[in-house]
Amino acid sequence: MGRKDADRAYVVRYAAEDILNWRTERINGRNTVTMVALRELVEVPEEADAFKAKKIEQVRVLRLVAHGASRTGDQPPTMQQDGAHGVTRPTEWRYIVEVWQCNPDDTSSDWVMVEMRTPSRRGKPLPLIPFVFHGPRNALPDVDKMPLADIIHVNLDHYRLDADYKHGLHFTALPTAWVSGFDKTSELRIGSSTAWVAEAPGAVAGFLEFKGHGLSTFENAQDRDERLMAVLGSRMLEDTKRVGETADAIELRQAGENSILMTLALSLSDSISQVLRWVYWWNSTEPFPEDVSESLVLLQINTDFTAKGLTSLELTAIVGAWQAGAISQATMFDLFRKGEVLPTGRTDDEEKNLVQAGQPSASRTGKFQNGQENPTGVFPNGPSGQAPTTPAATTSPATNPGAHGVTRPT
Repeated sequence: MGRKDADRAYVVRYAAEDILNWRTERINGRNTVTMVALRELVEVPEEADAFKAKKIEQVRVLRLVAHGASRTGDQPPTMQQDGAHGVTRPTEWRYIVEVWQCNPDDTSSDWVMVEMRTPSRRGKPLPLIPFVFHGPRNALPDVDKMPLADIIHVNLDHYRLDADYKHGLHFTALPTAWVSGFDKTSELRIGSSTAWVAEAPGAVAGFLEFKGHGLSTFENAQDRDERLMAVLGSRMLEDTKRVGETADAIELRQAGENSILMTLALSLSDSISQVLRWVYWWNSTEPFPEDVSESLVLLQINTDFTAKGLTSLELTAIVGAWQAGAISQATMFDLFRKGEVLPTGRTDDEEKNLVQAGQPSASRTGKFQNGQENPTGVFPNGPSGQAPTTPAATTSPATNPGAHGVTRPT
């Protein structure tokens, strides 16, 4: 963060293989990342030809050091009581960036530091390293097991069995001709227009064919691996049922693979939210990044991986609860949005306008057909959801005057 040409936040992504090393220390009662080493490939112009560029490898080291120190842990930081939050915070930690490149002129391949700078925000150095780890289960720097590691191991075993099976088929699948009692110097040809004739009595000919059960062992082992991968969460190799299934049955059958996806989605939501909080903090006035709470910045990835939406009974129950005053209109729209009835991105006001546009008698006049007010503009048939009724008595005037000479409604 904090480029010289633009004082704005930006995000750079690093693959797991490019994170060479990292270190965490206990600072102010919490585990804090104090060093991250990142591998980068940069293009630099060649000295002989300025129009050509070559890629060189460099290491970017992100450090959290104490005030007046050039390395982590050289000098202990001072502590200061934060009166606004009532907690003790380190006030003398600062974030520095070092760039190391391999010296091409040195035969020993030593690395030299070509750049060191201290990024600042509002004239002050950053108190933490703006780096967020993305893991399969959490946003911690610990190396975790891959969610598909078990499937990968079984898949590798399946590949080996398939190679052995194909190797056996190469030698046993094609029939091999054999003869007995024929002249050894004679030339035998195989074809529909060629006949093998032997003068010696008892001469026989035939084809060797594989009839054992050796290859079936590989077939059974492959079937077992495919079933095991299906159990572990990979449904690509599972036989699809040819009978109809309800939406609840499909959702229950896919619960295993959805649990893996949900874990990844929740972990990614947490880590991306931390990245967005760094961006928010860079443009805000909060003194520390941890002051940006979830109420200010929060990202949640959709964890509904099923195609099942709201049923007609559920829709009727939600509308009935809103008509009875048990839930608000905003809650009803939110349930419709989660149930995939409303498209993603449509606001409540937009939905109200669309409902009003589809009911001209209530949307243009602001009243129902029975004369009642329509304060919300939604479901113009009435607050009870029923179609409006017409009063029994009409108000059309009569043509004949009454006994007192005035016209009365009939």
